[in-house]
Amino acid sequence: MTNLVEEMSPPRKSPSAASGARRNDECTLSLMISAKTVIATGVTRLTLVHPDGEELPEWSPGAHIDLKLANDVVRQYSLCGGVTDRSQWEICVRQLHDGRGGSNFIHNRLSAGDLVTVTGPRNHFELVNASKYLFIAGGIGITPMLPMIEQTDEREATWSLVYLGRSLSTMAFAESLKAAFPNNVSVHPNDQDQLADISSLLETIEADTAVYVCGPESLMRDLEDAADSRGLASNLHTERFSANPTGSVTCDRSFEVEFSSSAVTAIVKSGTTILETARALGIPASFSCSEGTCGTCETTILGGKADHRDTILSREEREANETMMICVSRAAGNSLILEM
Repeated sequence: MTNLVEEMSPPRKSPSAASGARRNDECTLSLMISAKTVIATGVTRLTLVHPDGEELPEWSPGAHIDLKLANDVVRQYSLCGGVTDRSQWEICVRQLHDGRGGSNFIHNRLSAGDLVTVTGPRNHFELVNASKYLFIAGGIGITPMLPMIEQTDEREATWSLVYLGRSLSTMAFAESLKAAFPNNVSVHPNDQDQLADISSLLETIEADTAVYVCGPESLMRDLEDAADSRGLASNLHTERFSANPTGSVTCDRSFEVEFSSSAVTAIVKSGTTILETARALGIPASFSCSEGTCGTCETTILGGKADHRDTILSREEREANETMMICVSRAAGNSLILEM
C-alpha cells in the first residue's frame, strides 16, 4: 500500500477574481487552545476558540488555516470540525519525528490554554457539486474529508470513502466513521490488508463522480496516472501538504519580470524567487508557506508563460497560464508580466 499526503485542484473562479476574494476573506486571529486531545497513535487534535468567546469566521469543507509557531514557523492544517459550529475550529496534527519541527512543537510544547496566531481560513480544496463522490484518504489525509463527508451525506448524494493507513491505531476517526457509515466506508490498515492496488480504485467509477484524494506523493502520482489513462483527469481533486518533489522543467536561470501595478521592472536572478525579488523592492506580496503548497501568493499573469512548480494549480489551470505561485514558480521564457 502506498502512504498518503494531500494535493488538490478543483475548478475555481477566474484567478484574478478568485485569488483576491480569498485573500479578502482571510483574517489573522489570536486563538486559545481550549482542548488538546490524542485521538490516535501519533495524532493530536487541537480545539481553537476565541479567547473572548466571539464567533469564528465562516469556512467551507476543504479549508485550511495557517498556524504560526515559534521562530516564525508557519504550518498549514485542514479544518476538520463541524462547518456550522462557529464557536470553535478543530485541526489534527500527526507527529513527524523526522519532519521540519512544526508537528513536534505542537505535540511537545503546546498545551490547553495557550494562545496561538492563526491566519485563514483559505480554501483551494473546495467541494464541487456532483451526484456521486469517491473520497480516498490515508493517514492524516482524512482530516479535510471529514467536513466533506458530513456535507455530502446531508445532501443525500451517493458517496464512498476508502481510508488507507499504516495500522488501525494510527488511523484517526477510522472506527467512528465505520460505525456511522458502515455501507459507505472501507478501512484498510496496512498491517491487516494486502497492499492496495491504487489504480484499481478508479476502475468502476462513473463519469459524473468527483474523486477527492488526500495522501502522500506516491498516492497522488498513482491516482493521477490512473485518472489520465481512463480519461478522468478532470474528475480528480487532490491537495498536497508538502512541496512537490518533481524537478522543474526549466533551469533556474535569470529572467525579467514587470510588476505592472507597481510600474517596476526587475531581473529575478538565478537562485532567487519572484517573491523575494518583489519584497526586496518593497512591492507588497502576500505569502505564507514559501513552498508552493498554500496558495497565499497566487498572482495573476498578464504576459509571458510560467514554469509552474507549485502543488496548488491543476494541470488545466497550469495550461491556462492565468495565475502562478510566485514563491516557487518561475518564467518558462525570458520574461513575465505580473499584476503586482
